[in-house]
Amino acid sequence: MAHYRAPDPKRENFRRYLEKAGVVDSLTSVLVSLYEQPDKPSNALEFVKHHLNSGGQTSADTEALQQEVIDLRQRCARLVEENKDLKSKLQRYEPEDGAAAD
Repeated sequence: MAHYRAPDPKRENFRRYLEKAGVVDSLTSVLVSLYEQPDKPSNALEFVKHHLNSGGQTSADTEALQQEVIDLRQRCARLVEENKDLKSKLQRYEPEDGAAAD
């Protein structure tokens, strides 16, 4: 025979707290993702840790950030080259030995 247990107010308050904080949704999402994996990972705990540590970023967020990093690295490389070119042009007009025409 099943026992009916009246809800404990402390337990209910804690459950509501977790729901409001989004913990229940995050855990549910990670567990559903684990369930839907065609090849189950050998270490389920690591899978859960990894997916919880992602900070809720979607793959679109991650892809956008990765593209931004690529773009910024390319821009940095172009600016380094431009800086080298400008320094070499400057050297033609102002040699370092201090022999400037007066």
